[in-house]
Amino acid sequence: MTAMSNRAKLGVVVASAVLLGSVAAGYVAVAAEPAPTTPPTTGNQAVTLAPGPRLLAITDRHVSTVAATDPAGSRTVSGLECLRAYAAAGTGICLKPETAWSYQMVVLDAALRQTRAISVPGLPNRARVSASGRMVSWTTFVGGDSYTSSGFSTRTGILDTRTGATVPSLEEFAITRDGRGYRNADVNYWGVTFTADDNRFYATMATGGRRYLVRGDLAARTVETLKENVECPSLSPDGTRLAFKEAIDADPARGWRLSVLDLATMRVTATAETRSVDDQAAWLDSGKLAYTLRRDDGQPDVWSVPADGSGAATLVIPGAESPSPLT
Repeated sequence: MTAMSNRAKLGVVVASAVLLGSVAAGYVAVAAEPAPTTPPTTGNQAVTLAPGPRLLAITDRHVSTVAATDPAGSRTVSGLECLRAYAAAGTGICLKPETAWSYQMVVLDAALRQTRAISVPGLPNRARVSASGRMVSWTTFVGGDSYTSSGFSTRTGILDTRTGATVPSLEEFAITRDGRGYRNADVNYWGVTFTADDNRFYATMATGGRRYLVRGDLAARTVETLKENVECPSLSPDGTRLAFKEAIDADPARGWRLSVLDLATMRVTATAETRSVDDQAAWLDSGKLAYTLRRDDGQPDVWSVPADGSGAATLVIPGAESPSPLT
């Protein structure tokens, strides 16, 4: 893609997504770009999602892996095209083109074989797998909702890979906001992260121009608000902290600060990454976060920073995005 085309598309998306706080505008612009003219040629059999000391990432819109001990070194790139991907416990999720104008959510086994596929509306935006590999979630950026002045909103779904039970949209769930029942046609969700029990989850909910961290219960089909100005949460391996992007001065137009929320004290710690991070960070381990930043020409790189506010951001995987550890 050219820098000019990327900026043009990014401008359209940002202008259209004011209601949602410019939800992942950069990702939407890249997802809309055509596939690379020279795709990787390494076959699927060279990439595995089995647990091991490797990191999963997207390289030129294709699933790839690198050694965790040398992520900037050589990488193995598959022939599987995905715009977003994530994996855990040998289960992967891939948001991929279905036709020239539509996309699918595909569940993968450890050998990158498709086990289930669901057509999804809009442009791929977020993807997650629970630590056990049982639950998968996805968010897409869609247009046409009558309640939005911009015409854009999100859809977030969840699939139980064991039972096949599917939640097409979290907008079906009952809401408790600030301790009271709440309903509004403009509710949107994005950025699910699962707890260890595969039933509860955290996500972002937007309504009335405000964004909330919500805790959800799949069995009860409910969500409750916990805190404002928390977007794209990512639960730590021990379940005690959430990495998230925090809108500077609660204004997404000013960018986001990658931060960490202690769930016991609700104390927020800003990381040493001072650039605007428009991503759902992944925990590489209990102490480090990985996330995507884009260069001026729109090309992505994966960076890492300590979760406790110390240290400095470091480049992890050049020319890649959508990172996750293969735990």
